[in-house]
Amino acid sequence: MGARLFVGNLSLDTTPESLRETFAHFGEVTDVHVIVDRYSGRPRGFAFVTMASSDQAVSAMQKLNGSMLDGRPMRVNEAEAARRR
Repeated sequence: MGARLFVGNLSLDTTPESLRETFAHFGEVTDVHVIVDRYSGRPRGFAFVTMASSDQAVSAMQKLNGSMLDGRPMRVNEAEAARRR
């Protein structure tokens, strides 16, 4: 089981491929999910990246939080469990 990271403050031009490439420097990326608006289909500026191990996720979080991607400083945190509505 991997470790899921929340990646915020993304440019609307950021793609799943560019996120995968960026996070792959810190280990195996098992999943990338860029969140899109259900009505317009446009990106909402955040994503979830799943790394193969928690050690890889911690390393990526420490190194990438605040780093620039597509002209914006990323915010990288451990993802929280979804809340029930």
